[in-house]
Amino acid sequence: MLAGGIGSRFWPMSTPDRPKQLLPLASERALIVDTLDRARTLAPLERVRILTGNHLAAPFREAISDLGDRQFLIEPAARGTGPVLAWAAFEALREDPEAVLVSLHADHRIEPIESFADLLLAAAALASRERLLLTIGVPPTRPETGYGYLQPGDTVAEHQGHAARRVEAFHEKPGVETARDYIEAGYLWNSGIFVWRADVLLEEVRAHAPEISGALQRLEAGDVEGYFDAVEPVPVDVAVLERSSRVATLPCTFEWDDVGSWASLTRTREADPAGNVTLGDATVVEGRRNVVVGDAGPVVVWGADDLVVVRTRGVTFVTPRERAPDLKSLLSRLPEALRTPEV
Repeated sequence: MLAGGIGSRFWPMSTPDRPKQLLPLASERALIVDTLDRARTLAPLERVRILTGNHLAAPFREAISDLGDRQFLIEPAARGTGPVLAWAAFEALREDPEAVLVSLHADHRIEPIESFADLLLAAAALASRERLLLTIGVPPTRPETGYGYLQPGDTVAEHQGHAARRVEAFHEKPGVETARDYIEAGYLWNSGIFVWRADVLLEEVRAHAPEISGALQRLEAGDVEGYFDAVEPVPVDVAVLERSSRVATLPCTFEWDDVGSWASLTRTREADPAGNVTLGDATVVEGRRNVVVGDAGPVVVWGADDLVVVRTRGVTFVTPRERAPDLKSLLSRLPEALRTPEV
């Protein structure tokens, strides 16, 4: 499970001491608890690993106390998904030379869990048998500009009714018109859910990812800190998937959403008849399509539409809903005391 970062797009409720993964954003439970339940459908709990930074390990251990210390892989430094997933593959091979890894993000909403388990177990079988690098592709429901897209090609393998299609190309976050063109052409959202054999990933890292491959010898010598010092920050999509010929996609058979900003709660949480989503002690009167969070006392919105309003103990935040995905640009302009308020 990938659980790095504090989720700055959920400021001021998400902080270093209470990161996004510990907030009830997709359900009434913390995101990381929901993700752990999904992982349990694929493997015994003792085979689950959480990849995170040292600053997040303590709050995660407190939230999910049934995980042992060895189940946390603590990154000495943040270097992106490429280096950390290569490290996870290396560690998995030390325990099982035929290990198959499923990489899950701790900030997705996925329903129903039965469909998720069925597809991911099929993906694991295909990855093991065909030695493929698989990514789950999501059929788009809107011209989303915040996701990457992938272009599926011909079917390369099948398992129990699930057909893996070769990925012809990856495309970065597009503008609205380009997104509409992608949907018309049958492109899929790249969910960031990956399945592959550990040894196959490392083969492709050595073949295609010079940002990482030169540092693997440090892992072989047991020098994890030296490895993270030596690698270059790079996403696994760029380092491996966009360069490898072994990449395929399985179309998603469950509902998926990336819980990426306050605005996404209008899709992940139940709304009232006027389209308002409220969390905590929050009330909307004569308003529409608002996201209102009362995390430290009551919040009342009257006669206003399309707002995000979040009240914490340290900060009250108000913005038009359409600007919520750009919250990082605001944080860079705020003093440190406001960026990390008490909650």
